[in-house]
Amino acid sequence: MAVNIKKEFGNTRTRKPDLTSLVYGKVPPQAPELEEAVLGAVMLEKDKLAEVLEIIQSDTCFYVDANQKIYAAIRRLFDKGMPVDLLTVTEELRKNNELEIVGGAYYLTRLTMGVVSSAHVEAHARIVMEKFIQRELIRISGVVISDAYEDSTDVFDLLDKAESGLYEITDKHLRKNFKSLKEVLVRTVHEIEEAKNKKEDITGVPSGFDMLDKLTSGWQKTDLIILAARPAVGKTAFCLNLAMNAAMRSPNPYPVAFFSLEMGAGQIVKRMLAATTEVTMNAITKGHMQEHEFVQMTQRMTKLASAPIFLDDQAALNIFELRAKARRLKQRHDIQLIIIDYLQLMQATIDRGGNREQEISKISRDLKALAKELDIPIIALSQLNRSVESRKESKVPQLSDLRESGAIEQDADMVMFLYRPEYYGINNDAMGQAMEGETHIHIAKHRNGSTDTVKVRFLKEFQKFVDMPDENFGGSMSGGFTPFNDNPQAGIRRDPSEFGGSKLFIPPGGFQTKQSKANDMNWDDDDPNSPPFGRKPSPDDNDTPF
Repeated sequence: MAVNIKKEFGNTRTRKPDLTSLVYGKVPPQAPELEEAVLGAVMLEKDKLAEVLEIIQSDTCFYVDANQKIYAAIRRLFDKGMPVDLLTVTEELRKNNELEIVGGAYYLTRLTMGVVSSAHVEAHARIVMEKFIQRELIRISGVVISDAYEDSTDVFDLLDKAESGLYEITDKHLRKNFKSLKEVLVRTVHEIEEAKNKKEDITGVPSGFDMLDKLTSGWQKTDLIILAARPAVGKTAFCLNLAMNAAMRSPNPYPVAFFSLEMGAGQIVKRMLAATTEVTMNAITKGHMQEHEFVQMTQRMTKLASAPIFLDDQAALNIFELRAKARRLKQRHDIQLIIIDYLQLMQATIDRGGNREQEISKISRDLKALAKELDIPIIALSQLNRSVESRKESKVPQLSDLRESGAIEQDADMVMFLYRPEYYGINNDAMGQAMEGETHIHIAKHRNGSTDTVKVRFLKEFQKFVDMPDENFGGSMSGGFTPFNDNPQAGIRRDPSEFGGSKLFIPPGGFQTKQSKANDMNWDDDDPNSPPFGRKPSPDDNDTPF
């Protein structure tokens, strides 16, 4: 008698699909013969066990239950420092009442008798591991498919769970093997030789500031750099300058990824335009530009448009999303620097529960791990707590001022603080010199170098930082990313005949500067509006080229 399936089980079209039917007739990936070959080989030759343990780190990697128990017994013997052979493994299983479960002494004997040669045990172990990873991928995918059919499932939580599962496979089972000293030594000597042949002392990604680069030699690979300051000091503007200095460096630009959790991409681009074109931020934001300023902006923005800078302004970014995006950018565009603005706005997971200090600690550890994985420097901005404001003595930030977690200090290879005296109402130094825009970059921690303080000048109306001369470093007054380094506020200008080049002039006594009113580069001494530098230099000025 036929059974009415529809009547018996209801309307099958409205039922949730049975996942078991999706894999019906398929057998999970497995290699029992190779599992037996690996176990037999390690019981025959003790030297082979070390090779296998490096690849197969858990007994769950075996598909056959008996093989799992045997490998667990082998690991216990190894941990105790006891020899591993047919007799010791048999005795270990007997002590744990597992000998009969695995098939008795006969099965163990068959494992060793079936091994003709242990020469290829490493290759066999890798195949066993590959089959295990395939099974794990199937398992994780099955869970994701099952949860995806549930209407109550949060889709972002599901994405996080899926990526966490995949990352766990990579983290636990695909670790890199150790390297011999000889291998590392050869590579290191090669790097030293390349650095020796370089005309400049920068070995990492350049910051674009002479004095800072002399101190750090550029941002080094695998380093986690923390840049911290109080609000409104200029952290974001400084990091945007760092991004442009690297990405607009000629002739070899460095691709940069900029993750902004605080500002939108439009706001970031406006700041970049102000710094590159030297049209004031106020004019760009409000659109109150004169005709010559608009022409100046459109002419000078070409280089910015071609810069390999990749912006991401997703709010509430978590570490899993950041890692996934960073990996894709590294694969597709070979990014050489990541900048995150800023650390305290990130989330360790989608779940907002738990201690915030522990969450920040996890984020900083994961950022350091990501820097090592991608082999690039990561600069993360950080807020400071209010203890700086409450101190009556020096207002220069200290490591203890880092907000929410001491783990940031521990994980970072370098910790830098931005400090502007005028932020605290200090407008003149001890010699009575004006300190407007003067910014101190205080390197409080430098794992691979020395600590010191360098000075730059912040041109607030342009959202641009430029070098200041420092007798301790002998730094020049070079600009950063843009060839248009006409900075009257910093006492610098370029000969207009050298427009687009890098020749800078500082006549004796400085310049009598005027605000640019035209983009016309023709000299006319009688016209106060042209050029914007007051007067043109003469041969008697003994102009000093840089």
